[in-house]
Amino acid sequence: MKIEVNNAVFSLPYHVALEEGYFKDEGVDVELIPAGSGRNRDKEVPPEPILDHTKVTSYGWHEGIEKGEYSMYRACEWGQIRRTQDSHEGARVISKRAAVATQALVVSGDSPYNIPSDLKDVTVGVNMHAGSHYVTLSLLEGYLPRNEIRPGHVGGPKQRLKFLEEGKIGAAALMEPWITVAVKRGHKIICEAFYEGAEVGIPSLDPKGYACVDRAIRTAVDKINEGIEPYLKYMIQEVPSNIIEVTEKDFYLGRFRYIHPRPYTPDEYERIYNWMVAWDLLSPDSRFEAIVDDRLSA
Repeated sequence: MKIEVNNAVFSLPYHVALEEGYFKDEGVDVELIPAGSGRNRDKEVPPEPILDHTKVTSYGWHEGIEKGEYSMYRACEWGQIRRTQDSHEGARVISKRAAVATQALVVSGDSPYNIPSDLKDVTVGVNMHAGSHYVTLSLLEGYLPRNEIRPGHVGGPKQRLKFLEEGKIGAAALMEPWITVAVKRGHKIICEAFYEGAEVGIPSLDPKGYACVDRAIRTAVDKINEGIEPYLKYMIQEVPSNIIEVTEKDFYLGRFRYIHPRPYTPDEYERIYNWMVAWDLLSPDSRFEAIVDDRLSA
């Protein structure tokens, strides 16, 4: 079974399950496919932040699910609902993901901004239709009117940090290991929040095969929670040495949280649906039955 992996913080249980042999123990042959294989993220960065989310595809680096390159992938729950709505291949949400991630809004160390309300009309670098985008909206709407919140599409976390340091944006939404990188480079955290994600699978995904993967991931989660330190290498590998040297001791381990995957419920969908429709990020016609595959998540 081919499974996409994006940033390590979101897919760590998959790396651990492969490394420790948990997939093999369950009798399933898994190949991990890097998101956006064959594409150069640095070359796809816009010259300036894109402020209109309708100008950015919802699939981003996950387009391989539509091309048949893999059977499963995971991302933030908002983005998964939107991409499932947009799918032409019948992809469905099949469960919550194991990673409970965090995004932080970061500003330069010498910035005059210190609290969320300081970011009125300030462009915040995000990856549109991804966790950084949705978390930015969620964090700031508690402090600012919606028309004063200004997310701008830049691309991945490395690119967002680069835009911040070049002065092209006033703040950047970052996850690990880039929060640690930013702090180590002298930048300030304005606020941060944890959020959940979802797994998406293709219609032909074998229920028995998925059950094997799910059991392996649960075992990997338990292993991670015994001590994440041996697996921080997957995060460290994402940081080019020319940016900064990151070690295990640099991380605040409280930012890494992994739980057993669970079903995606109608109540949870309804809450996200109402919020996304209010932000004009989802069609009002979207329905739970068309987005979530209960047969696999039961």
